[in-house]
Amino acid sequence: MDILITGGAGFVGSSIAISLKEKYPAYRVYVLDNLKRRGSELNLKRLKEAGVEFHHGDIRSKEDFDALPAVDVVIEASAEPSVLAGLNGTPDYLINTNLVGTINCLNYALRHKANFIFLSTSRVYPIKTIETLNFLEEETRFILADNQPVPGVSARGIAEDFPLNGARSLYGTTKLASELIIQEYNEFYGLKTVINRFGVITGPWQMGKVDQGVMVLWIAKHFFKQELGYFGYGGTGKQIRDMLHVADLFRLVDWQLHHLDQVNGEIFNAGGGWESSASLQELTRYCQEVTGNTIPIKSVPETRTADIRLYVTDNAKVTAQTGWKPEIGIRQIVEEITAWLAANEKELAPILK
Repeated sequence: MDILITGGAGFVGSSIAISLKEKYPAYRVYVLDNLKRRGSELNLKRLKEAGVEFHHGDIRSKEDFDALPAVDVVIEASAEPSVLAGLNGTPDYLINTNLVGTINCLNYALRHKANFIFLSTSRVYPIKTIETLNFLEEETRFILADNQPVPGVSARGIAEDFPLNGARSLYGTTKLASELIIQEYNEFYGLKTVINRFGVITGPWQMGKVDQGVMVLWIAKHFFKQELGYFGYGGTGKQIRDMLHVADLFRLVDWQLHHLDQVNGEIFNAGGGWESSASLQELTRYCQEVTGNTIPIKSVPETRTADIRLYVTDNAKVTAQTGWKPEIGIRQIVEEITAWLAANEKELAPILK
């Protein structure tokens, strides 16, 4: 099998590429990346050692696809991933990368009759609708109530039929717009596609920031003994997310690569679920236990733009149709990321410290 991974020097793209070559040495794996994200350059050596062929290019440029070989599958893992992108200035880069770039990827796939796996986001779901969900407040976290004002949500989490009307951030809108275009290519051009709406993805080699990659950021701040803050919702740190280890993500993409006919045209929510969820307060406890460090954490009651109180993925559909479910829990994730920080401290300190 010949596979192209866009955004292939990024955290998720490089993880998928390296895992594919480890599991299927005979596969030819190509990656395309513009290396804009700081830290992505550190993956070039890892990709080369794994036998992955790197192409320096930008999905915004149609011409950059002309130099690429024909492939059997395109895994679209490129994105400007910040939920705050475009809010404090022009959204041009965001739109041209996340929407126009996806269209260029689709046209490349269509030209070579390649299957198409799209990595989307839970941020396609509207912020205000999520913020008006019924919730309960426990000692260390908020939780979803079972009785809800809209369909597609229960105590288990948010499912694929959650309402899509409303604003969701420019980032989420570009990803949803891409999903709609993908569905058109599937229906009218016969392109075989599957869309995955992932929640918080994490693991070693993620260059975490405040607006994207928060779990690595949280662990790194403990590791390097720096300061953090509980922002919003009273400043208690009870807001909750489910965390998906990138190795669990790879297992799903791997299954889809080899069974795409069975899920052609489908959209799946995929995340850690309740079993791999944590509030910031709970994550702090894990970080203290694993790193051995306790750091100052300030409390800021005011809620920030585009934030949400809680998001947990309901994996019922993807598990029913593929048999996949996440296997790696929060404690193991914290342990793995801490070990990675310790093993690569000199390289990572300028980026994460």
